[in-house]
Amino acid sequence: MRKRSHRPRVVLALAVAAALGVAGCDAVGGDSPAPSATARPSPKPTPLWDRSPSSVAAVGDSITRGFDACEVLSDCPEASWATGASPEVDSLAVRLLGRAGAAERSWNYAVTGARMADLPGQIAQAVRRKPQLVTVMVGANDACRATPAAMTPVPEFRADFEDSLRSLRKALPKAQVFVASVPNLKRLWSEGRTSPMGKQIWQLGICPSMLGDADALDSAANLRRSTVQKRVEDYNKVLKEVCAKDERCRYDGGAVYDYRFGTTQLSRWDYFHPSVNGQARLAEIAYRTVTAERP
Repeated sequence: MRKRSHRPRVVLALAVAAALGVAGCDAVGGDSPAPSATARPSPKPTPLWDRSPSSVAAVGDSITRGFDACEVLSDCPEASWATGASPEVDSLAVRLLGRAGAAERSWNYAVTGARMADLPGQIAQAVRRKPQLVTVMVGANDACRATPAAMTPVPEFRADFEDSLRSLRKALPKAQVFVASVPNLKRLWSEGRTSPMGKQIWQLGICPSMLGDADALDSAANLRRSTVQKRVEDYNKVLKEVCAKDERCRYDGGAVYDYRFGTTQLSRWDYFHPSVNGQARLAEIAYRTVTAERP
C-alpha cells in the first residue's frame, strides 16, 4: 500500500505560521503589536522653566538702574544687578549670557522713581525685544512716599502687577519672569542712620515715609516706620501670590527682603540704595533663583 504524503499538512502549517506573523502575534498575546524596528522614543517635553535663557530684559526702579552706586544722585546702569557690564557686579545677564552675550542680548528698561503703576508701560517696551527672561524689581517707591497715607494701596498694587503679567503673557506666552521681593526698608533705615552724610542726602527727599526725621525714636516715628514696613510686607505677599499663578514666573521667596544689607552693601552717598557690592549680592540672589532646578 502506498504511504500517504504529509506535504499538504506541512504547507498548511507554514501558511498558518505566516498568517500569525502578519497579524503580529507574539508571546505577550495576539492583540499586542509587533515590535517595530523604526520605532523611536517620544521626545521629552519642553520644560516650563529654562535655566539658561538666551536673552534678558529688566524692568523696575532705581535699584535696577544702579542709582547712587557709582556717583551721587545719578543712575549707573553698568552696575545694575540685572544687566550691568561691571565685572565687580557680575550681573545676572553676564552670568547667564557671558559678557559678549549680555552686551548684545540684555536690555534695561527700569526707571528711577518708578512705581508699580509704571510697570505695564515698561513691560510694553520690553516685549518688543522678545526676551526669554524678564526681571522685575519694583515696589519700594510705592512705599517710599511723602507720608504713609500716600503709599500705594495694596489692591491697586495687585491690579497693576496682574495687568503687567497679563500684557506680558499676551505678547510673549513663553517668556519667563523673575520677580524680586521689595527690600526691607526699615533695615536700610537702621543701617544708614549711622552715617551723617547719608542722613544729609535723605533730607533731599529719599523715601521720606521711612527715612524722614531719621533720628526720631518717639512713638509717632516708630508707628510711621512700622506702618511703612507692614505695607512692604503686604506688597511682597502680592508679588508672591500673583507670580505663583503663572507657571513661568519665579519669585525669589523673599530673599531680597531677607538679605541683611550692611554698610558695605549700601551706597556710600545715600546709605540706602545698593552699592556696587550690594548690586553684586542682588545678582547672586537672582542667578540662584533663575538657575535653580526647582523654584
